Amino acid sequence: MTVRKRQFGTEKDSFALPARHTRENDRKLSINRIFIVITLIFWVCYVSSTIYNQMIVHIPNFRSAIETCLYIVIVTLLDFSALMYLIEREGALKRFAQHTRVPRQNIDTHFSKRQPKMTVLVPSYDEEIKVIRQTLLSAALQEYPDINIVLLLDDKPRPSQQDAIDKLERTKAAVLDIGKRFEEPSHRFKQSLLAFENKTKHKKQSKTDDAFEATQKVVQEYKWAADWLLAFANSEKVADHVDHFFVDKVIKDLADNLYLISSAIDKSISENVIISDERLHQLYSRLVWVFTFNISYFQRKEYLSLSHEANKAMNLNSYINLMGGKYKIEKIAKNKVLLPVQEHESFDLEVPDSEYILTLDADSILLMEYCLRLVYLMDQKQNEKIAVTQTPYSSFRGSPTRIERITGSTTDIQHLLHQGSTHFDATFWVGANAVIRKRALEDIAEVDEIHGFMFRRFIQDRTVIEDTESSIDLRRKEWRLYNYPERLSYSATPPDFGSLVIQRGRWANGGLLILPKLLAARKQLKREGRPMRRLGFLIRVNYMCSVAWASFGLLFLLVYPFDSKLLSIFILLSAIPYFIAMSSDLKYLRYRRIDVFGIYGFNLLLLPVNLAGVMKSIQQGLTDKKIPFARTPKVDNRTSVHGWYVFSPIAIIVYSMFTCLKSYQDGNWANALFAGFNTVTALWATIAYIGLMNMVKDILNNFLNWILVEEKSKKIENAIEQSDEMDWRSILYYGEKEEKLSLRVEIEHHKEH
Repeated sequence: MTVRKRQFGTEKDSFALPARHTRENDRKLSINRIFIVITLIFWVCYVSSTIYNQMIVHIPNFRSAIETCLYIVIVTLLDFSALMYLIEREGALKRFAQHTRVPRQNIDTHFSKRQPKMTVLVPSYDEEIKVIRQTLLSAALQEYPDINIVLLLDDKPRPSQQDAIDKLERTKAAVLDIGKRFEEPSHRFKQSLLAFENKTKHKKQSKTDDAFEATQKVVQEYKWAADWLLAFANSEKVADHVDHFFVDKVIKDLADNLYLISSAIDKSISENVIISDERLHQLYSRLVWVFTFNISYFQRKEYLSLSHEANKAMNLNSYINLMGGKYKIEKIAKNKVLLPVQEHESFDLEVPDSEYILTLDADSILLMEYCLRLVYLMDQKQNEKIAVTQTPYSSFRGSPTRIERITGSTTDIQHLLHQGSTHFDATFWVGANAVIRKRALEDIAEVDEIHGFMFRRFIQDRTVIEDTESSIDLRRKEWRLYNYPERLSYSATPPDFGSLVIQRGRWANGGLLILPKLLAARKQLKREGRPMRRLGFLIRVNYMCSVAWASFGLLFLLVYPFDSKLLSIFILLSAIPYFIAMSSDLKYLRYRRIDVFGIYGFNLLLLPVNLAGVMKSIQQGLTDKKIPFARTPKVDNRTSVHGWYVFSPIAIIVYSMFTCLKSYQDGNWANALFAGFNTVTALWATIAYIGLMNMVKDILNNFLNWILVEEKSKKIENAIEQSDEMDWRSILYYGEKEEKLSLRVEIEHHKEH
């Protein structure tokens, strides 16, 4: 992986924000409430004054009436989103003020009595090996008592290109290497725990000397563990800000904590304080939990009996389907199928079951105690109906590119808003990381058929924002979702404009499709006497639809020549609280207040991306056909983008400049000011976040892709030509000679794609 050069205007400080949010004073909460009132007052002032001036004082013609109504709707929707921001912000401030961290001894005591199994599923497709390895290691160091980590490799199981073959083998080797590397400390601490248990069991009475000896042994073991982790951290290659974060926050922080514990125990010895056998057992157990785990990989595309659909949801569903079962591998044609076996029959594959599942994106990293604290929360009696607990991910600091920095700022802002949504019982499953109660997934499972085999669909894949739809499904089944109010998870943000287009295009695609399900859920819950909270419902609607109405609203404001009389000072006054609040949040998150203007220009660049995503949703709704989101190629260590997304920012700048000049000449000062502001922010965002040279490269790349046509795979063509020959394997499998391609051809075609 090539290290990106640091751009001017990026932050060199790579220190992460603290895990625990600082408690803000009551003044900030009071000001936020004033902002909410101001937004509502000036919105009412604008709507009432516009209706009076445009509809009553002057009788409008049909066109003017439509323009007035449309403008009021646009302003109302934009103000509504601003209002939801302020409301969620208030919820977050309240939660951070009320949150108290559970003491570690309480957690150790809980898990010494109850140790529910945990399966960590890491779906991966064509990821960098270094990225996967860091994710797996962050899961391995969760110090959870019974954890099984599985990398769900979605790459082609038998790729045709040698580079892909080598990368796949290196990925598998990296998984196995992690397990081998931890064997020595795991064995050491298991033996230490066993020796302590035997000594305690055969100890007839309490002896002070024996107690101090056992305590001193714990100190030695903790120091050894910390030294081992520190040596491990020093052996890691550090090339970028993510590497710095991984080494410092995942490995060294854990080592520092073990050093701290050993120092505290040492201090107790010097003060002649005897630590109870129960507490010593917990301390020994912790060392075993830190270094002991099962780790493996699984490839669903090896088996015809599992779904091969190219999305994360079906990758997860395929493995969850197998959990708790034993299977015989049977070869059919050139592929394999998994057949369940009876209890006493021989089997080739056993997939362990677990009470909890942690889904973790392959580019995400967890801090220590993530699993312990979230499972402890879910294990409490009052939380037995919580299906999903998560900490909305934060961004890695110290990014070398300006666009990664500004994207990170929006990610950290979203973290605050997600935390606030939980206050109003409007939590959405974010997807990058979450602890899930498996029983809850079984409640929302739908039975389907894949290649003639029964298949349960736990997580819906109707849209590319599968976690959002599953949130509604869980709510309908009386389950709750919860955001733990700390920063315990981090995920990579797009480092260039091309990868950003892919990410934001997915986010914009699907919200409108899920809205009818939300409305149906609201009606159902009301009928059953379990109505949604009104504010919670409005927050959910805003979460799913704000991209659509903000994109179309901004498009109309940019393009359509509305009457200048529709502009009012009340619009600006209703929006000011939103921008002041966001600038304050940016400062709180260790960004600059002025970055609020950078985010505005950034959103202008994303306007065509969001519109394309929304149109894909509409297309899918009309055709009832899933719209795949294609991956884009890599060019010079960056992701190339389609020409549409290169020329759109230029069009926005040119049109805004033209509108500014035209409005200035017509004496329409308000419109000229708005268009001029759009011109400046869009121009700055284009230069800073895309780059002029990168735009030239993308234009050339699109031109070459247009004139150079990729040669069709000879392998598929030959297979199709030979499909008339009798394929006895397919006949025995299907029971007939099908009109479509033979099984052999189907499998080969799938390997190619």
